[in-house]
Amino acid sequence: MDTTWVVVADEGRARILEMREPGTELAEIEQITDAAAHADNADLRRDAYGRRGGGDLGDAGGRVMGGNATASAGEEKLDHEAELFARRVVTLLQEAHQRGRFERLRIAAAPRFLGRLRKLLDPQLAKRVDGDYDKDWLQLSARELTQKVFPEHHAA
Repeated sequence: MDTTWVVVADEGRARILEMREPGTELAEIEQITDAAAHADNADLRRDAYGRRGGGDLGDAGGRVMGGNATASAGEEKLDHEAELFARRVVTLLQEAHQRGRFERLRIAAAPRFLGRLRKLLDPQLAKRVDGDYDKDWLQLSARELTQKVFPEHHAA
């Protein structure tokens, strides 16, 4: 079996797709979500980022005053949630690889989350990665993902 898995992810959602035969379209086989991340992230992002850069909060030197404790707490919670979710995704991939479900792996994620995933891959799984993309392609259809991740099969 020469199956390639494609993981498309962000801090709260991951789609796993499979390329069974070259030239065919990717098939979605699993989706993982972090319900807590989706419920909390909008509020946390407002807390973490919404109070920055407000010129009326700055002092004469342009430094932002106030809101920093909340911003830091919000950022730390987001980072912690993202780290836990990245671990879940990598654990699933390691277990699937050990069961022989795929030979090769391609990963697409926003740059920061892609870095988290790379850092968590064990050496055996890291050897299986034959492509990674620092792009947030979660909203793309299976057909669009196939064209982006396997351009060699879809020459225009």
